[in-house]
Amino acid sequence: MGRTEFIAVTAIILFVAFVMGWFAHWLVARFTRVTGSEMNELDSMAQSLHDAEETRDQAEAYFHQREAEITNQMQQTEAELRAAMDGLRDARREAEELRGYIERQNQGDAKRMNSVTAQCHRIAASSRDGNFRWRPPV
Repeated sequence: MGRTEFIAVTAIILFVAFVMGWFAHWLVARFTRVTGSEMNELDSMAQSLHDAEETRDQAEAYFHQREAEITNQMQQTEAELRAAMDGLRDARREAEELRGYIERQNQGDAKRMNSVTAQCHRIAASSRDGNFRWRPPV
């Protein structure tokens, strides 16, 4: 086999391989061809997918907005709670101060009452003796 025959045989083999590949491609394309109804169905599925994605994006945006509103409301409520707790703490402290003041006043009144009672007893005793003389309390 000479050089020329070798080149011809190689060319024929390559041509036959090309034709077989093209034929195989044609067969595959023929059997997997998409019909018009299938294309319409694919288009409607693509449109449905697009609509679903838009709806999902809208729902996600709504949930983010709602989450921000609820977070803001919770922060406001917590601030109000802190203010109420501070007010309650101040009111309790003031009530304790007032109780202490009242107790001190009552103790002072009790001492004065004891003093007045003693004065009354002295007056009563001196009036029985006939030596009644009024003296202002000290």
